[in-house]
This record gives sequence, structure tokens and C-alpha cells, in this order.
Amino acid sequence: MYFPIYIAKRYLVSKSSQNVVNIINLVTFLVVVIGAAALFIVLAAFSGLKTFTLSFSNAFDPDLKITSDGGKFISFTAKEEEQLAGIDEVVWYSREIEEQVLLAHKQKNHVALIKGIDTLYPRVVKTDSILYYGNWFDRELHEVVVGIGTASLLGLALNDYQSPLRLLVPKPGKGSITSQSTPYNEVAVTVSGAYAVTEDLDRKYVFADLELAQKMLHKNPEEITGINIRLTPGADISRVKSQLSGIFDGKVLVKDRIEQNDALYRMLNTENMATYLIFTLVLVIALFNVVGAIIMMILDKRKNLNTLFSMGAPLKQLRRIFFIQGVMVALVGGVMGIALGALLTLSQIVFGWLLITPSLPYPVEIHLPNTFIVFGTIIVLGLIASWIASGRISEKLIREQG
Repeated sequence: MYFPIYIAKRYLVSKSSQNVVNIINLVTFLVVVIGAAALFIVLAAFSGLKTFTLSFSNAFDPDLKITSDGGKFISFTAKEEEQLAGIDEVVWYSREIEEQVLLAHKQKNHVALIKGIDTLYPRVVKTDSILYYGNWFDRELHEVVVGIGTASLLGLALNDYQSPLRLLVPKPGKGSITSQSTPYNEVAVTVSGAYAVTEDLDRKYVFADLELAQKMLHKNPEEITGINIRLTPGADISRVKSQLSGIFDGKVLVKDRIEQNDALYRMLNTENMATYLIFTLVLVIALFNVVGAIIMMILDKRKNLNTLFSMGAPLKQLRRIFFIQGVMVALVGGVMGIALGALLTLSQIVFGWLLITPSLPYPVEIHLPNTFIVFGTIIVLGLIASWIASGRISEKLIREQG
């Protein structure tokens, strides 16, 4: 067996004649284990929280969305519709039109976006998963679906025909507003249901029939602001995006779910990195206990080192003994810490000990990349700490015992 490894293993498991050294070694090992477990648990918790947060937006967003590149509206002709339907990976597509609208109800006002959608929208986006109460609107009855935030803000009730919700949009055209008797278009609608996604989205949109929205905005049937697309599972998104862009001669933007929520993804990734760096700093402090523990071990074993040095062991090999010992402490402690963190995370997944609300356990997820991140961090910091500590060995230090 390689000489430094053999001695390092003996020093790792053997007890020192001085009890204080044994206590320091034990505390150092426990610090490494706890630090690795803590980092693993934090990354698992953040992964679960990220998935939980994105589940709301993913329930609302289509697989792909086509919008205008530059202008607000795009023209979706029968020829382009036929080409889009010919793409094998496209399962369903739905046209939509969005425009700012003023909601008025019983002396209360709120500015939102009317989202006019066609009958295929529920096939692209699972509206049942976002509908909080009531029913999806009936396109023949001038009904709309609002967010629960909007419903609460305006005091809206379902199927209230006596006090309908009024939608107001400015009339298109030129000239002074005062020159027109009614400078806006107004439509009275009833609320058939309310959706719930996130606090911001619950006050942002009002779902209505596409034809109703186009009439309010004085747009023809070919004028829309976007196309929502649902793809087959496992579809090549990059290739489909290229095909869609070609259909519209590159005059549109084709966004996947990440691009539709790029600000949210950037925020979550930034928070994840910040959390990792903070806990890595804690691990740096923890693993530098290894430096102190190895130095204490060196001082305790100076008599043995002097004997080995006198027998011809080079200084480089003596340093390597304690370098390997430090790496072993980090390696074993890291593995045990990851195992402990995985066990605690699994217990949260199975039993839900920690709750966000009385009925909602804190979401956690175990991902293999997180395991590699924790293990790699422990090993890199362990290598640095071991190199610093083993570098303290010198011929002068060894000879002092002799």
C-alpha cells in the first residue's frame, strides 16, 4: 500500500494520547458532516420552492407563444394557419388578442388586460387547473372570467345580471377625445368564473371571447396579438421555433416557457446562486477547522514524524500524509453529510414535517446535480484546507521534538 495513504488511514481512525486532540478531531468531523448536510438540504429546499413557484406560471403559459416582433398586432392569414397546422409537433394552437381595458363596477375601477381567446384555448392551456370557482365563459352570452384579485377588488359576484361588469376601451382614430360624444367603447358583461394563478396575474387579465375583444378594438378576424401553441411531449422546441419563424418570415418572436418568464427565471437563478454562495461561505469557515485539527495532529505526532524522517522518509511524503488525512476527513464527512441531508429531505417529502400552511408541506426535491455540487464543494474546500495545513510541516518543526 502507498506509504502516505497507509499512515494517513492509521491516523484517521486511531486515537491520540491527548484527549483534547481527540475532541478537536471529532468536532471537526461533525462540522464537516453538518455543513454538507445543511448545504444539501438548502439546495433541495430551493429546488422544491423553484418548482413550486414555476408550477403556477407553467399552468398559465403555453409551450410556445408567437408574438409580434416590433409592432403590437400580427396578421394571421388562412395560408399561415394552414402551414402552422402542418407542423407535426404542434398539437393545438389558439389565437388571442390582448389590450388594456378599464373595468368598472359599482363606482369602482381597475385597469387590466382583456385577453380575448378562441374556443381552442382550453386545449392549449388547461383552464380547469387555474379556474378557482365558477365556470369558463360562454362565448354566446357575453361572459368573462376574471382573477380572484380583480373579483375581490371590484366586489364582483358570479352571474350578476343586475350589476354587470363594464369593459371600456378608447375608440381608435385621430382627433381630440372631446370631439367625440363617447370617446370609448363600452361593453357590459357578466362574470361566469374566477381564476387563481399568482397575486400579480390574478389582477392582470380578464378572459373574454376573441370575437368580442376584436369588435371592441375594431380589429378584423385576422388581426391578433399572439398565438398560443401546445406541442407533443418531447418535441424538438428549437426546430419548431425555427419552423414557426419561417412561416411568418421572421417577423415574429417565438418564445418558450423560459423566455415567456425570463425575469422570473433570472430572479430564481440569482437567488439560488446567492443562497449557494452564502452557505459555501459557511462551509469555508467550517472546513478551515480542518486546518486547525490537522495542525494539532501534526504537533501531536511530531515524535513519530521525527522517527520517520530519521528513517529516510522525505519531507514531501510526510506532508502528503496529513494532506491525505485532511482529504479523507472531507471525503468521509461529505458523504455522510450528503446521506444525512438526503435522509432528512426524504422524510420531509414522505411525512411533510415542515409546513408552509396548515395543509401545505414545504416543497423539497432531490436532484442529482445538487448532490454533485455539494460533494464537489466539500472536496475542493477540503483540498485547499489540507494543502494549507500540511504545508506547515518543516524540517525545523520535526527536529524540535528530537
